[in-house]
Amino acid sequence: EVQLVESGGGLVQPGGSLRLSCAASGVSFSSSAMSWVRQAPGKGLEWVSDIYNHGATAYADSVKGRFSISRDSVKNTVYLQMNNLKLEDAAVYYCAKGPCGWCHGYDYWGQGTQVAVSS
Repeated sequence: EVQLVESGGGLVQPGGSLRLSCAASGVSFSSSAMSWVRQAPGKGLEWVSDIYNHGATAYADSVKGRFSISRDSVKNTVYLQMNNLKLEDAAVYYCAKGPCGWCHGYDYWGQGTQVAVSS
């Protein structure tokens, strides 16, 4: 059974940093791409970043240069390091599993973790 559990959200000031974690059980990173997707209040889902089975990464233009996705295959955990946070980064952040190792898409989701950015 696939289970994705996010953690690490919280309240941070503009310019601050947070690291989100996604503990993945029932998932093999060798066969599944992993993604972070966010939803700001009153808005739709916005893709943030992918990490593919071979280790390549991709980022939305809005976070490129500020966010970094990584994974630990021993802990079976995916991370999102978020630096220089802006007001517009405030959202619920979801971890999602892709249907294959090189796919951009989602077949399982976590419950989300809230990130608030406020001065």
